[in-house]
Amino acid sequence: MLVPFIIGSVLIVLFDQLTKLIVLSELTKVSTVELFEKVFYFTYCENTGAGFSIFAEHTEVLAIFSAFVIVAMILYVVLKKPQSRMLLTALTFLVGGAIGNLIDRVRLGFVVDFLDFRLIDFPIFNVADCFVTIGTALLIVYIIFIDGKDAKKEKINEDNATEKEQKNDDSNSDEC
Repeated sequence: MLVPFIIGSVLIVLFDQLTKLIVLSELTKVSTVELFEKVFYFTYCENTGAGFSIFAEHTEVLAIFSAFVIVAMILYVVLKKPQSRMLLTALTFLVGGAIGNLIDRVRLGFVVDFLDFRLIDFPIFNVADCFVTIGTALLIVYIIFIDGKDAKKEKINEDNATEKEQKNDDSNSDEC
């Protein structure tokens, strides 16, 4: 499961950085491109904060925190070797998206945002943000609805294995 995690994270980072490279080379010249009138635009934005521009002007702190969280998630995958596809997908999306935005913070001092959904006056965001959001949603669903059930299954399997061992021990003791 480690290989899909690595490949998925790398692909997310590449996709995110490619879109931002295009935005930096093309969109900075025009600032905004209307795709669907009053609904969706490409708008160049330099975000020095986190989601919804919270912690604006604290790029260094956000970079350090992001790096810490990325390392923690990678260590979790490497050490715990999660078997759940949903959990692994969530962590892949989170790591890929977080690395994409971390690269911007370190390289540029801000995160490049450009997806502008004006229909509901939503803050401008980017591809990495999409993956972080979807990864977070998957992780929440996993924790609430699946994780407890997996733990219960493991406990049942352990109990069954213990019972089986005890029966084998009892039957072996009769042979003496």
